[in-house]
Amino acid sequence: MGLPQRVKIVEVGPRDGLQNEPQLVPAAVKVALIDRLGQAGLKAIEATAFVSPKWVPQMGDAAEVMASLPRRPNVTYPVLVPNLKGFEQALAAGVGEIAVFGAASEAFSQKNINCSIAESLERFRPVAEAARSHNIRVRGYVSCVLGCPYQGEVRPAAVAEVAARLLEMGCYEVSLGDTIGVGTPASVARMLDAVALLVPVERLAGHYHDTWGMALANIYASLEMDVAVFDASVAGLGGCPYAAGASGNVATEDVVYLLHGLGIETGIDLERLVDAGAYICAELGRAPSSKVARAVLAKRAKA
Repeated sequence: MGLPQRVKIVEVGPRDGLQNEPQLVPAAVKVALIDRLGQAGLKAIEATAFVSPKWVPQMGDAAEVMASLPRRPNVTYPVLVPNLKGFEQALAAGVGEIAVFGAASEAFSQKNINCSIAESLERFRPVAEAARSHNIRVRGYVSCVLGCPYQGEVRPAAVAEVAARLLEMGCYEVSLGDTIGVGTPASVARMLDAVALLVPVERLAGHYHDTWGMALANIYASLEMDVAVFDASVAGLGGCPYAAGASGNVATEDVVYLLHGLGIETGIDLERLVDAGAYICAELGRAPSSKVARAVLAKRAKA
């Protein structure tokens, strides 16, 4: 079918999935979740974020999480950093990879971090330079690549420009995020066509939210365009903050089931992945959002 033979999943549940949880999740629970995800075969697990606890209380234990984490060989544990102060804290915690983020929407950038896209990217330049000087890899995120909660439509050319800037700054990979989950396969194809003019496809990742139920369709459309890295969140952790009650991150279990059904290798054990999702959902007191996880758990209960 011309699809990639192997796909890498970047698991974002411990950071992106948990960061908006209203109840504080203990560091020991986060560490246990990350370790279970490693046991399931995930090789890139976004562990935490070195951000101000005032703005993101859930990530206030970042240093504790990184200090307690049993690091598996051949597994990376990237962390999000918003600025040089966050990078210095991450460096002290012994991280090997960081992530920085920009928006493709001017309105979103102003509302979220009170500065323009250009200003936000300039803030990351010293972070990227500091990371390179310490041999720490940098991954870039672009948010609102298929729509913005404030300005609506986002031009594919604007996404391409931000992605190219992040690459030029030293990011080894750029993750394209449909923050509000409004994309469709057609809009994904248009966006990727534009970005691929400036950034090689092998340096791109897809980060598709499932708010409108299109995430798996958008992943398939991206596979057809040779994208072979996708972000996902175990058990579908993380709602959409711009659509009350709506699902946010696509569930890792659902993505893995799709990929395995297409004959694409991931290196992930789906049963163990379901176990990891069931563990964190039990701690949070709710069922997984993943349809695949629910089906597997129901099947187990009947056995």
